[in-house]
Amino acid sequence: MQPNSDFWIMKPLNPLFLAVFAAFLLLLVFASVLLRGRSERTRRLVLIAACVVTLIGFVIYKYFLSLDSDYNVITAGMGGFNWWGELPLQLCNINMLLIPIAVLKKSRPLMCFSFFLGPLGALMALLMPGNGFDGYSLLLPRMLGYYGTHFMVVIEGLALASFGLFRPRFRDLPKAALAVLGIAFAVFLFNLLLRWTGLHPKANYFFSVETEGNFLLELFHSWLPFPFLYLIPSFGILIPYMLLVTIPFELADRRARKAAAAAR
Repeated sequence: MQPNSDFWIMKPLNPLFLAVFAAFLLLLVFASVLLRGRSERTRRLVLIAACVVTLIGFVIYKYFLSLDSDYNVITAGMGGFNWWGELPLQLCNINMLLIPIAVLKKSRPLMCFSFFLGPLGALMALLMPGNGFDGYSLLLPRMLGYYGTHFMVVIEGLALASFGLFRPRFRDLPKAALAVLGIAFAVFLFNLLLRWTGLHPKANYFFSVETEGNFLLELFHSWLPFPFLYLIPSFGILIPYMLLVTIPFELADRRARKAAAAAR
């Protein structure tokens, strides 16, 4: 099979995409089974190591992206490659930094953020890839880096629960919402700093300064036409999503408590 064969073309939800996604999910299942019965310290260290490896891979991927002449042509209208615009500060890849902090400090608000927003943000990036990442061979360095990073973020966020390090609770959700708001506002201020200093005049991490044509953010912007503030209506979607994901954990815990009480 030649490297440029259609077999290697990666597009959202095509057979190759689904096969790679399944492989990463199997990796998560395998790791979870392997770590069953191991100490919490071991499970934390494995997850931290996975995030560190992902972060190293992310830097290598960005280095090759900076040398990718095709990518710079594709993104010329947006200014091309800029290291200040490629930091791990997007909704998805920021979790490579937050998950190690969360599990080391045992911070439930940060774990909530990474568990809910990490997989969600990474899946959004996978299903709606940016220019230069849709319809190209997976064997290209930029494609390996983009999809490898985002699939790893998905399973690292899910690993918080599957490794037994975190189980969402209804009572956690207000703090989780505040964590999302606080992190988003900090990133917004960093965007302003990058723009003010000229390091990256179009800095827009978390899409907190400009909507960049996103139809949902455009709708929110029509309601609140102010930078950052137009993100607030998204909590009307985020909170029900967090509740929906939390319900199965709460029901399972209630059944376990009832079974334990009946066994006494």
